[in-house]
Formats: sequence, C-alpha cells, structure tokens
Amino acid sequence: MKPNASVSLQVLPQKSGIDIGIIDEVIKLIQNSNVKYVVGPFETTMEGDLDTLLDIVKKAQKLCIEKGAESVLSFVKIAYSKDGVLTIEEKTSKYN
Repeated sequence: MKPNASVSLQVLPQKSGIDIGIIDEVIKLIQNSNVKYVVGPFETTMEGDLDTLLDIVKKAQKLCIEKGAESVLSFVKIAYSKDGVLTIEEKTSKYN
C-alpha cells in the first residue's frame, strides 16, 4: 500500500544559535516513530499516513522546547493524495 503522504521537516531550535544536539533528539524521535524516513543535510523526509506524520511534526516542536530550546523554527513540506504519493525510492532511486 502506497503512503498517502510525504512530509519533510527541518527544525532549527534556537538557543543562542542553532543547537545541533536538539536536532539529533528530533531525529531519534523520528527513528522511534516507525515510519519510513531519510535524513538529509537540511531536512528529514518521512512517508506514511498524513495524521501520523503531522503528529510527529507536532511532537518535534515540543521536544525541542523540552530539550532546552528557547524557541524553534520549523519548515515543513507536505505532499498528500488520498490515492497515494510517490515514495522516497520512486523520487530518488535514479540518483543513487
């Protein structure tokens, strides 16, 4: 079954500059969420059910604050279709 959504998330936790350690914690959150994902140099792309992915985005915001960020800037890209979206492999396999 094809995923109905693909979501890319970039978090920039603000704590006297960007805190890379907090970004690592967000990636661990995604890893433990049991969704397919790919970590890139600027953002992490996930695929699966839209509600599940948006819940991860919401949890990531709160996690950044819990881990000490004063605030967080997040950039989110969403592809959604009830009939399914292109998978990560379909989008990138010809380049790997």
